[in-house]
Amino acid sequence: MSSIQTTALTDAGSHIGYSRTRRHPTAQKFLLGTKDRTDIFNVENSTKLLEKAIEFVKATASTGRQVLFVGGKAEVQVALKRAAEKVAMPYVAGRWVGGTLTNFKNIRGRIDRLVKLMDEREKGELIKYTKRERLMIDREIDELLARFGGLISMKEKPMALFVIDPRHEHTAVREANQLGIPVVALASSDCDFSMLQYPVPGNDATSKSIAYVIGIIVDAFLAGKKAA
Repeated sequence: MSSIQTTALTDAGSHIGYSRTRRHPTAQKFLLGTKDRTDIFNVENSTKLLEKAIEFVKATASTGRQVLFVGGKAEVQVALKRAAEKVAMPYVAGRWVGGTLTNFKNIRGRIDRLVKLMDEREKGELIKYTKRERLMIDREIDELLARFGGLISMKEKPMALFVIDPRHEHTAVREANQLGIPVVALASSDCDFSMLQYPVPGNDATSKSIAYVIGIIVDAFLAGKKAA
């Protein structure tokens, strides 16, 4: 499996990091070297770390607990949302709202209001309001959906986070660390690896690398659920 993973990661361009001027000090030990001023990851080492992440995700899925998928960059959002929906897990495929984890009780209250309003609208119960009031409620629903739509199924804090580009999602990663929630992440050479419990060192900006790692994590999650 290791050799297959190594070849696949290389073919996906996962070994290519950022320029060395953007390198975070904690990324040094995951690098093979530099080519044309661009950091190159040690793909064999990345493969070993990916396999550790796979085993962790499988074990988590087998417990029935949730993994929160996080990726707000434009090039990540669609693939991440599809992946989360495939495994029926909550997700944030947009801007992370501060306090989503550390202030979860209040965030859950806003999600519950969203569910309530959507339910009332579906049942036609909003007819009791004026046209202007219904318009304001529709706008509130749209706003809440944009912020929290992917979190409706998350009734409690997740068992773990799966993150694409932890530098971009630094607030989510910091909140997870504060609460002792493990973070699995595809992280390039500009990321702080000290914040990641299950790092997958690799390119977190190109669609092929992102799609490959997301696919692997989804397969691991499905395998874990099946083994439960």
